[in-house]
Amino acid sequence: MNQQVKVVKLSGIVNTTSTEELRQHITHLLESDAKIVLVDCQDVSFMDSSALGALVLAFKTLRAAETRLVLCSINEQVRILLELTGMDKVFEIFANQDEFNQALLSAKY
Repeated sequence: MNQQVKVVKLSGIVNTTSTEELRQHITHLLESDAKIVLVDCQDVSFMDSSALGALVLAFKTLRAAETRLVLCSINEQVRILLELTGMDKVFEIFANQDEFNQALLSAKY
């Protein structure tokens, strides 16, 4: 994977308890030379609104630093949450990391 891409793997139940760790991780990534942060949700079993809020905040923070935030491997529950809130139109979402890598290669970042 491209050195300018950093992967964040979320797992289990992503809620208020785990969002602080996500925020800290995003802050740390801001200090790196990442141009894209890929949030892999393959192992997420449930995501609540506080987790969605943390992702939106991360999206805004990274965008201000000219870094893209993209999602991949979302399950049905996360997809419904994103659709109900309209955030599926905001986030770039890929079926999995392979699809993301193909898009990255074809875009020649």
